[in-house]
Amino acid sequence: MRVSTIERKTKETDIKLTLNLDGTGKSNIDTGIGFFDHMLDGFARHGLFDLELTCKGDLNVDCHHTIEDVGIVLGQAIKEAIGDKKSLTRYGSMMLPMDDTLMLCAIDLSGRPYFVYDCEYSMPSIGDMDTEMVKDFFYAVSYSAEMNLHIKKLDGFNNHHIAEATFKAFAKALDIATTVDTRIEGVLSTKGSL
Repeated sequence: MRVSTIERKTKETDIKLTLNLDGTGKSNIDTGIGFFDHMLDGFARHGLFDLELTCKGDLNVDCHHTIEDVGIVLGQAIKEAIGDKKSLTRYGSMMLPMDDTLMLCAIDLSGRPYFVYDCEYSMPSIGDMDTEMVKDFFYAVSYSAEMNLHIKKLDGFNNHHIAEATFKAFAKALDIATTVDTRIEGVLSTKGSL
């Protein structure tokens, strides 16, 4: 089982996260931000990852530190759980529809962080979550996991659907990218290392 547990404590947040890449989609999440919890539950369920997460953040300030720091910790957990990347498919992509919304997500677990995000919202927040934090969350994940991550909204107007489709597309793409293929000897790279 490819499982990682990461704990991170700062003056702004106190986080404990356990990620099982070979799970069944079970989650137990409490960040104090209801909509964010809903997004992370969708990530776990649709990626078939098991995710245990508690975060106590300075929500009296705003949602920024909590969401960004969870992104950092999730990225660290992904990197640790995939380990040496032997026989890893490495690439994953998903074009995911959700009613009015169509989201594209593509991942390369290259060991080289890079993030491209092309998505706009028409509202400043959904529930207690600022919509601009979707971008910041995935930026933090991509750099902590050392992955190349592209997210692009192809269509959509409902802000809830746009955010939810983003998390689900990321989950499906990551599930594909973390698949082990026994036909791959070593790592999938012309360099011989990732």
